Amino acid sequence: MSTVQDPAATTRMDGSDEIGAMDTLRRGFAISPELKEGLGLTVFFAVVASLGQVIVPVAVQQTLDRGLNGPDGTDVGFVVWTGLACALALVISSVASYLMTSRLFGAAERGLATLRIKAFRHVHDLPLLTQNTERRGSLVSRVTSDVDQVSQFLVFGGILLVVSVGQILVATVIMAFYSWQLAIVVWVCFAPLLISIRYFQRKLSEAYGIVRRHVGTLLSAISEPVVGAAVVRSYGIEERTQGRIDHAIDDFQAASVRAQKFTVVSFSLGGISAGLANAGVLIIGVLLGFTGDMTAGRVLAFAFLVTLFVGPVQMGTQILTDAQNAIASWRRVIGIVETPADLVDPGAGGQVLPRGPIDVRFDDVTFAYPGGPPVLRSVSLDIAAGTRIAIVGETGSGKSTFAKLLTRLMDPTSGAVLLDGVDVREVSQEHLRRSVVLVPQEGFLFNDTIAANVRYGRLEATTEEILASAEELGLADWLAGLPAGLSTQVGQRGEALSAGERQLVALLRAHLADPDLLVLDEATSAVDPQLEMRIGRALERLMSGRTSVTIAHRLSTAEQADEVVVVDAGRVVQRGPHAELARQADSVYAGLYASWTAQQGR
Repeated sequence: MSTVQDPAATTRMDGSDEIGAMDTLRRGFAISPELKEGLGLTVFFAVVASLGQVIVPVAVQQTLDRGLNGPDGTDVGFVVWTGLACALALVISSVASYLMTSRLFGAAERGLATLRIKAFRHVHDLPLLTQNTERRGSLVSRVTSDVDQVSQFLVFGGILLVVSVGQILVATVIMAFYSWQLAIVVWVCFAPLLISIRYFQRKLSEAYGIVRRHVGTLLSAISEPVVGAAVVRSYGIEERTQGRIDHAIDDFQAASVRAQKFTVVSFSLGGISAGLANAGVLIIGVLLGFTGDMTAGRVLAFAFLVTLFVGPVQMGTQILTDAQNAIASWRRVIGIVETPADLVDPGAGGQVLPRGPIDVRFDDVTFAYPGGPPVLRSVSLDIAAGTRIAIVGETGSGKSTFAKLLTRLMDPTSGAVLLDGVDVREVSQEHLRRSVVLVPQEGFLFNDTIAANVRYGRLEATTEEILASAEELGLADWLAGLPAGLSTQVGQRGEALSAGERQLVALLRAHLADPDLLVLDEATSAVDPQLEMRIGRALERLMSGRTSVTIAHRLSTAEQADEVVVVDAGRVVQRGPHAELARQADSVYAGLYASWTAQQGR
């Protein structure tokens, strides 16, 4: 099974294969089926609300032609009943409008909640390579601001669109009933705008697609220096950082201005068309009045109807702009959801590893990043259950790739990684995460208490179990010395604690998870000697009774391992106990050890 990323995945992520507006809507509705719930009843209420818009013009026409200027003179009773009927119809129309709006709002918010959840969850399923190449700000913008753009359109623009289309259709029917000649005049005046809508739709789609991409770039430019504020200040690069942000803001502004130019042109065409329609109706209507084909009531009613027609058409230009912005955003979110995950979870049908120390086998494993040379080359390696293995090598030799393959953060390009004889690709993620735990080089902590961070190892763990685990690792006195013990807030990314203390929390979290295979990416080089000794003792107890694989950056770790595996240029070139390997003159390990001991002053 290959982990080479599907080329189409990147295409979908960056939006370069721009799917059409209708296809975007189709896929969007498929991802968020709540958007279609009860649509038939909502459309019915929309039709009733639209009919209510023409009540006043019809009532005016009937009042003038039959109530005030009827063949038998003024009919006060008819005028009164027409007014009452008009008021009742407007009440019904208002109720229908409220029901339509509330239903559209509810369906939109439920659908968008589903979209946010699916997009956020899928971000965690994306290939690590995709996450590493895609700017974090861009990923965040897709599940936040991009979804907000879709929300704004569906909740507000969608309502206006439904009402406007219904209003135009009803107004056209009534206009045609009163005077088909004037109805043709109105449509002819708006023909240039209607014909050009397709062109503006395409241009706006392209323009707002660029705008949304610049939003992601802008968020990245702003978020990176916020996270790395200490580095920015330490090296005095505030001006350079501000320059990057200014450049991103300028690009976003330029893209937005380009998009708005198309909006302005289309809106101006709408205003011109409206002016021509009003002038045409006035001139032709007067002429028809002289010939006796139009009554005063119909002319006045037609003036109202033209307003009902013109308003939605002019509003349609703004709706078109919002729609293209929303579709561009929707397209980007769909791009995330439809990007295939490289690690397929077999789920409930997957294999379950038995509890107890795990034996590991790399069976002719080769791994390469897309477009790059192999990082590991035909590696075959057996690790007996319960042993402690240290993997060493020069930077870039491929040793950290072992950790990612063992924990299935990536899959090999060829070959297989076997745990207790089972291919890791056949083990359900749930059981794999229970059996195999990675302690990374820098223990990431969430902005919460120490207890909450430790519980990520086992969510249902009680305070007593956490304290017992700390006691077993020899960390109870350290916890007791903290300001609030387990309730101590660690701050964002754990920055309220020192690097060594963050590592202690990570070790406590791993111990609480009670894995059968422990994978450690060693990180004690920046820790003071006293804390290093504490971490060393905690590690000794943590590794006891389980298989452990340590990516060793300091050869003191290799000295304490049962066996050392030496990696060079993606291949395993040596294996054996530290003392034996260190005596092999002119070997890779002997060179590494000699260099390390010289640095330590031994």
